[in-house]
Formats: sequence, C-alpha cells, structure tokens
Amino acid sequence: MSCYELVKEFKKKYPTTVAWRLYQNARVIDEHINPGEVVTYAFAGQKNDSMLDIFQTAVIAITNKRILIGQKRVLFGYALNSITPDLYNDMQVYETIFWGKIVIDTIKEQLTISNLAKDSLGELETVISEFMMEEKKNYAQHPHEKH
Repeated sequence: MSCYELVKEFKKKYPTTVAWRLYQNARVIDEHINPGEVVTYAFAGQKNDSMLDIFQTAVIAITNKRILIGQKRVLFGYALNSITPDLYNDMQVYETIFWGKIVIDTIKEQLTISNLAKDSLGELETVISEFMMEEKKNYAQHPHEKH
C-alpha cells in the first residue's frame, strides 16, 4: 500500500484530525523511500505546537527502518525530517479539549504533531513505541552496521 493510501485510511478512520493536502505531502515521503524500505503506517497532522495553526500539515510515515515526516510547501519546495532509531529518545502524548498531540523527542530536537483526533492517540503511541523499541534492539545488537 502506498503512503498516500495509508494516510487516507488514517484520515477516514479519524476524520476529526486536522490535515490538508495529503497527496502532496505523501509524495514527499515517497520520493525519499530508500531501496528495501517499506512504509508500514502513515498518518497526518499539523507539524507545530499550536492548536490554532492549521496550515502546517505534514504526513508522518513509519517505515521498516525509520520515521519520515514530509511537508510539501504551498508555493515551492518541501521539508523532510528523518528519525532513525538511534536518534530517538522518547515520546509524549497530550490530550486537550478538542484534539491531541504527540511530541517525538530526538537527540537533536523535539518534533510536535498536533491537531490529531483524540481517539487516535492510543493507536499512534502504540505504533510508534513498538516500532522504536523493536528497532532499538536491532541497533543495540549491531551498533556499527549501517541500517
């Protein structure tokens, strides 16, 4: 299944998530998938810490190797973040009155994805945590190999 199909499925399951331009944002991810890498889960939200800013939609894809966060700019260009398991520290999940947000803490920065449907938070926490715990084991067993 393509990144776009997966994120469309997420949006259908959690329609109160605030996200736009899913196809354009998913294409950013697709352009950066490496050989042997497969998108296993994808969702969308606002890549910011403000529940009021609804114009920073990003698609977040979990692959069999890393987490990718892709944002297509409105006029031109794009932004891509790649989080490999060795850079991942932890994650916080917050629920507010209308939506929820997750904060992914890495060695370099904190990435916030907000305006998520409240009922999606449990699923997102489980998918991201299980992926990272499993992949960190692989990094611990083979610390000098390139993944």
